[in-house]
Amino acid sequence: MGTKAKRATETTTLESIPNIGPAMARDLRQLGITTPAWLIGKDPYALYQELCLHKGVRQDPCVLDTLIAATRFMAGDPPHPWWHYTAERKRRFTP
Repeated sequence: MGTKAKRATETTTLESIPNIGPAMARDLRQLGITTPAWLIGKDPYALYQELCLHKGVRQDPCVLDTLIAATRFMAGDPPHPWWHYTAERKRRFTP
């Protein structure tokens, strides 16, 4: 397993983004996101909805937390664990 980046500019693969492992990287690739830079400016809520449609089932809400963490990190925020965004997701999103 590769090393996680400390800053967005250090990312080389999707898996180098904090919180993104092989399964989430595979999901992102299925959505057409093949490089970390492609997450810059993406709406994590829209990505979550797109992933649910693509898979044909509602994904665990923690997946949304992970997408928020990844998009924020790529926008320049410091790395946070995915659960750092759970309260925000609960305020903003109702499935």
